[in-house]
Amino acid sequence: MSPEYEAGFGTSGRLLAEERAGDNAPPLSVSELSAMLKRTVEDRFGHVRLRGEISGFKRAASGHLYLCLKDDNAVIDGVMWKGGAARLPFSPQDGVEVIATGKLTTYPGRSKYQIVIDRMELAGEGALMALLEKLKQKLAAEGLFDRDRKRRLPFLPRTIGVVTSPTGAVIRDILHRLEDRCPTHVLLWPVLVQGQGAAEQVARAVRGFSDMKPGGPLPRPDLVIVARGGGSIEDLWSFNEEIVVRAVAECSIPIISAVGHETDTTLCDHAADMRAPTPTAAAELAVPVRADLMAMLTEQGLRMNRAVRRSAAQARERLDMQVRLMPTPDTLLAPQRQRLDQLSDNLGNCLRHRVADARAHLGQAGGALRPALLRQYLNRGKERLDRLRLRPDYLTRVFHAQVTAFDSLARLFASVNPDLPLRRGFARVMAGARLIKTVTDARAAGAVSLHFDDGAVGAVVEGGAPAKPLEKPQSQSISASSRAPRNSQHGAEDRQQDLFS
Repeated sequence: MSPEYEAGFGTSGRLLAEERAGDNAPPLSVSELSAMLKRTVEDRFGHVRLRGEISGFKRAASGHLYLCLKDDNAVIDGVMWKGGAARLPFSPQDGVEVIATGKLTTYPGRSKYQIVIDRMELAGEGALMALLEKLKQKLAAEGLFDRDRKRRLPFLPRTIGVVTSPTGAVIRDILHRLEDRCPTHVLLWPVLVQGQGAAEQVARAVRGFSDMKPGGPLPRPDLVIVARGGGSIEDLWSFNEEIVVRAVAECSIPIISAVGHETDTTLCDHAADMRAPTPTAAAELAVPVRADLMAMLTEQGLRMNRAVRRSAAQARERLDMQVRLMPTPDTLLAPQRQRLDQLSDNLGNCLRHRVADARAHLGQAGGALRPALLRQYLNRGKERLDRLRLRPDYLTRVFHAQVTAFDSLARLFASVNPDLPLRRGFARVMAGARLIKTVTDARAAGAVSLHFDDGAVGAVVEGGAPAKPLEKPQSQSISASSRAPRNSQHGAEDRQQDLFS
């Protein structure tokens, strides 16, 4: 390197990097440095436990969890892979304080360090209660705990579905209590009641009972009991999970929640239609006492018999009172009997008067039937008959008058017959079906037909084509040209005259 370069740039401002003797710090690539930092951080912080508040929680579609843990002064990113997330006993939420166990590592893609969480727990009972209260407020805002949506339990269910552990004392207590009170058919859906996967199994059991169809191979329950024995809040936490609460709230069958002892309360109790302090109390709420039912039925039967007898006695008393108030048959029939006697007496008198009137009328009519009157009436009838008889001379005059009138009509008919002049040598000029009366009409028609008494012939006006006759065959027609010489021989005085001129 030239002295001028050394003087111009110095040892700290060289333009090109170059190896120098004694230099023990070779340049590293970014990837090499990131790998060295990753190994250093993982070796130094291979197992750590951090206490902090969850912030920015997000569950990816792959099942991995991404979050931040923070306190008052610092924030660290965290990730929990799908396998560890599936083992979590609670659902992480923002604002919940937890203790996360895992190891620190780096993410070279963004030059950030983060904690890979293997296990995460709530930081004390206070954090657990805060998570519970936050979930409770969320579900209550959706209306899952409203009293209006609570349903009445069936009075005497035929089948009861129980969701609980098959090996615990809970199912034995429920069966024993049901046997003592009122034996009922029970369907057990075995589930885990605590630990990993318990919430999913309980929710699946509740939904399974709800989805059963009537008339299937197993009877559909009329009532469902979700039960578990007592324990700490951590033991009962599965019944605070959102998946369980929503399944209980959406169940189409009335549900009794019997989780823990009397002092234990879970979100499942709020979502159920009724809460029982213990599983045994749930069995007592589910069915009535059979002996009490029998006693009640007996008492109701006795009351019914007494009511029927009392009603019959009261009806009999009312009937007796009505009978005493009703009149006797003699009292009811006395006016009718008296009227019958009166009508009987009047009937005899009326018949006698009617016979007397008939005899008087017959006497009057018989007096008018004398022989002289009858002969006089007969003579008047004969006179009227003689006046009505038909005399022959009158009929003859009428007949001759009718004959004369008929002859007049016949002569008039013959005189107006249009074919009669044709016998005297006249002809009728036609153009088709139209009668030709003037020369103008004939010239306008051009071709006409002349109708005589014995037939018709065609004629042409001023050189037109001859028309075909309408009534007679062509063999019988005579052309006008063949008759022209005859007409010229006879002269104008022999021409046919117009009948209608």
